[in-house]
Amino acid sequence: MKKHPFFVLMTFAVALTAASCSQPKDLRLMYWNIANGMWDGQTDHYDRFVAYVKSWKPDICVWTEAQTIYVTGTETECDTADRYLVKHWDELAARYGHKCVYVGGHRDDYPQVITSRFPIENVARIVGAEPDSVVVHGAGWARIRFAGKTLNIVTMHNYPFDYSYGVPKGQRDSSMAVRGGDRYRAIETEYVCRHTIGTDPDAAAGYWMLLGDFNSFSPLDIATNPYYKWKESDPRFLAQSYVLKKTPFIDIVREKHPAEMLSTWLTWQRIDYVYCTKPLSDRVVRADIIKDEYANPVRDPDFDFYHPSDHQPILVDFRF
Repeated sequence: MKKHPFFVLMTFAVALTAASCSQPKDLRLMYWNIANGMWDGQTDHYDRFVAYVKSWKPDICVWTEAQTIYVTGTETECDTADRYLVKHWDELAARYGHKCVYVGGHRDDYPQVITSRFPIENVARIVGAEPDSVVVHGAGWARIRFAGKTLNIVTMHNYPFDYSYGVPKGQRDSSMAVRGGDRYRAIETEYVCRHTIGTDPDAAAGYWMLLGDFNSFSPLDIATNPYYKWKESDPRFLAQSYVLKKTPFIDIVREKHPAEMLSTWLTWQRIDYVYCTKPLSDRVVRADIIKDEYANPVRDPDFDFYHPSDHQPILVDFRF
């Protein structure tokens, strides 16, 4: 029986559509604590920074410390009116191809910012609650749709000091002696998790991501880091232990590099993490700390700052 040309064309079109729908779709994430709003980048209006980001072709970027704080090349604080970031993130992100910008909740000068090729929906901007569960640098919960999936992205940046938050100056030594700062980071982490992934009873089956500068260590690194001489019960591990034991999140850098210690801060510490729930972790084909000529920290000879940052970026590739 001879087929009509119309049916031949329709069959071919359906076959092409099915083939195109079955093709894998790649998604690239870049995360980085860019240190005081990329302090280093102000000297050339962020030209090197933009070129570097463009070279990696990320689809989503998450930036920690995403606000300009200091005058270019100095330790002098900028006047609020003169701060290029966060006010002009839409302008800066557009230079590397991202049209969408999201600023998370923050109480101080250290917000996290998401930029993306895709629309970003705000779910919650989180700053904690007085008096005992303040999220010092704040956190954000946003959603992005990709490949028919809803990606929940939770960003955070933990309290940085060795003494607990709000401790008077005269009591800081005693607070440090009991690892007060680490205990407070665990409080922040629990608060953010309870108010994000903890609100979804089906989160383990969903597409969730938690990432940021946690200023704390992971017990998963004990075996590979010769500097970690602490027991797993040490308070320095409290924040990450909570994520690993009390949530469905998986440390994807450790999953991809089980026998290797990859630092994210200066020479030997890993304090920046990207966590994913299993459905999203299963999509990860690459999770690396970027160490190259541009991203490797170099201390400024005149100031206690680093070029381009004291942290190194994390690059993650997903395949859907």
